[in-house]
Amino acid sequence: MSLGARGALPRLLVVGARGFLGTFLAERASSLYEVLRGDRSREGDETDVVIDITDPASVKKAFTESRPNAVVLLAAVSDIDRCERNRQLAVDVNLYGAEHVANACERAGAKLLFTSTGAVFDGLKHGYSEEDEVSPISVYGETKANAEAVVKALVPSAIIARVSLVLGRTGKPGTNSLVDSMIRRWAAGETLSASVLESRNPIDASTLSQWFVELLSDDRNSGIVHTGSTDSMTRFRLATAIAYRLKISPELVKDELQPAPGRAPRGADHLLLTDKISRICTTQPPSCDEVIERSLNEVAEGSLRTGV
Repeated sequence: MSLGARGALPRLLVVGARGFLGTFLAERASSLYEVLRGDRSREGDETDVVIDITDPASVKKAFTESRPNAVVLLAAVSDIDRCERNRQLAVDVNLYGAEHVANACERAGAKLLFTSTGAVFDGLKHGYSEEDEVSPISVYGETKANAEAVVKALVPSAIIARVSLVLGRTGKPGTNSLVDSMIRRWAAGETLSASVLESRNPIDASTLSQWFVELLSDDRNSGIVHTGSTDSMTRFRLATAIAYRLKISPELVKDELQPAPGRAPRGADHLLLTDKISRICTTQPPSCDEVIERSLNEVAEGSLRTGV
């Protein structure tokens, strides 16, 4: 893709576009934007803009080349256990990386949508609204909560979209798709353990991408927005439901009664209330069952499709 003169469509830079959610978003936004796929390295025609968010010079160069009208920042270290083991990496990517991109958006006058997480809460109550005070219990949640504050301070018009759990299939290796990972493990005959103590309200990548497009389409949208299904499930019930729909033996799903040794702390209940997004977006929040069906039936068209 040429990064020359602006076309008729506004430019959307998706930072972290080669990842699971980025694959869906680039596809969904392509009818309304000239989508520029940003990632840390060049990979064939899957990368339009090389951008390392931990390097201010790389971010500045990427913005100079791409001249975006809007930016979605997906890139992050989202492995909670990895963040706990390597705090500095989590800070460098999740906090300072967000700061560098927010600074570039402020200088360029570009609209920013920053993805955050339900892990900014301790999970001690059932149902969190956008107005609740953050209370992270993990390094991952702490870095994202701090990044939210930095983004709001630097770009007051930014949208901060919190997500509890994203489901969907890309059908290609190397992304952080939970469903793809589960399918690969079951295909190898592995047993999957899932917690009965942790509840989440998931959202499918297709619906979440549609929400991102809708949120960006109206300049009046800003601030924190919670995304997810209308109800929640334990991770065990979620895994069981997915296995059932894929005709996987229930013997390959095991209930995890205690956290595995060395596992980073996680909140018990990260239900993100979706009243706000149901008011401002045309696309309405689905139920957990609908999310599961959509996440299994919709594979990003730009990806290599694979069977179970």
